[in-house]
Amino acid sequence: MIERPVLFFLSLLLSIGCTLQSQQSQAKTIRVSAANDNLQKVISSAQQGDSVVLSEGTYHGNLIINQSIKLFCEDNVEINGNKWSDTIKVSAENVSIDNCLITDWGNDLTLMNAGIFVEKKASGISINNNRLKGDTFGIWVDAAANATISNNTVEGNTKIRSQDRGNGIHLFNVTGALVKNNEVWHTRDGIYIDTSNQNKLINNELHHLRYGIHYMYSYNNLIKDNYTHHTRTGYALMQSKYLEVINNRSENDTNYAILMNFIVHSTIRGNQLINTRQQQGPGGTQFVKGGEGKALFIYNAPFNKIYQNLITKSEIGIHLTAGSEGNKIYANYFVRNRRQVKYVANRLVEWSFEGKGNFWSDYQGWDRNNDGIGDEPFEPNDNMDNVLWKYPAANLLFNSPAIETLRWVEKAFPVLKSPGIKDSFPLMKNDFSLPELSKVSFVQEDSL
Repeated sequence: MIERPVLFFLSLLLSIGCTLQSQQSQAKTIRVSAANDNLQKVISSAQQGDSVVLSEGTYHGNLIINQSIKLFCEDNVEINGNKWSDTIKVSAENVSIDNCLITDWGNDLTLMNAGIFVEKKASGISINNNRLKGDTFGIWVDAAANATISNNTVEGNTKIRSQDRGNGIHLFNVTGALVKNNEVWHTRDGIYIDTSNQNKLINNELHHLRYGIHYMYSYNNLIKDNYTHHTRTGYALMQSKYLEVINNRSENDTNYAILMNFIVHSTIRGNQLINTRQQQGPGGTQFVKGGEGKALFIYNAPFNKIYQNLITKSEIGIHLTAGSEGNKIYANYFVRNRRQVKYVANRLVEWSFEGKGNFWSDYQGWDRNNDGIGDEPFEPNDNMDNVLWKYPAANLLFNSPAIETLRWVEKAFPVLKSPGIKDSFPLMKNDFSLPELSKVSFVQEDSL
């Protein structure tokens, strides 16, 4: 005999199931034509689970979605924000916005005007396959959990100064977001993420920006398979912990490919940092002080693992400074950088781990026992490097006989050496095949 509590529980489950099934069966598709001049009224009257489908034409924006609906645009649909406020604001959970051209929202950065603004209670939002073009923020997610943002394009306005444009995709205080397969250009930053944990940025293309990906005060995030090019910094990682930065690519970025500022307990692995250049100002002068084309700049960033990265064709491969101690740097490939390493400190630092160092294209040692490890340690910096850093005008003598003689004397009499980087187990083989450079055309920096 079934006890009454069990019967009550089964009855409750059956009632919930019937309610959900009833809601699903009542959901309907509402088709809207551009001749309908009150799209907001249609959206407000829709019921939970309904699909609102827009046919070809232009619709007036500043829409508020306050029900869990699906908004789908057929081909050649534009939702125009009338140059004011947000084109679409979402305040309900489990909303989806798909396949729309979203344009002309407001230009007030203080009010955080955006093409799509997602409020805190709008958890579970799905924004897919849209095209956004406007002056300030493209997509702003404000503390909403479990957002999915995929296969969108966001384009800014080059007639506005870079710092006044807003970011393409802006995430603030979010958790569980997936940002995947998007393309962003001509905004301020491509993807900006602040005070946000346990999110994934995967396979996005970010170009002609200030920063491609910009992290602030965020923990336990994944940055994987993204591609930046023609930015002023590819990946600006700041004040964050437990980041996984894996298999990303930076190509033809200026100043920095990856900038690590107070990054702790993070992994930088399998990234390709190619042709990081120094940004030039008027008359060919350096535009950013300290940004001499550094593929990887590590500033006050201790206790990280940096391995299996390709660092090539840049002005400086790695610049390590300001208390960046306790890092494990090994199995990286330093290939044809003008200067492989810039290190400013007062102690010797070992760059190898468990008998495995890094590959250096300018290493001139031997491997007599064919174990894949150079017989002599490699030290990429010497006293002359320190002189050239302190007195840049001396670079005119970089390859002169006088400089080469001083370097020979230092090698012959090591007592004169200053502290620097030492790789006790330099790799003899470059296992990281250099990919073909992509065929992107260079655009002048003032259009970024």
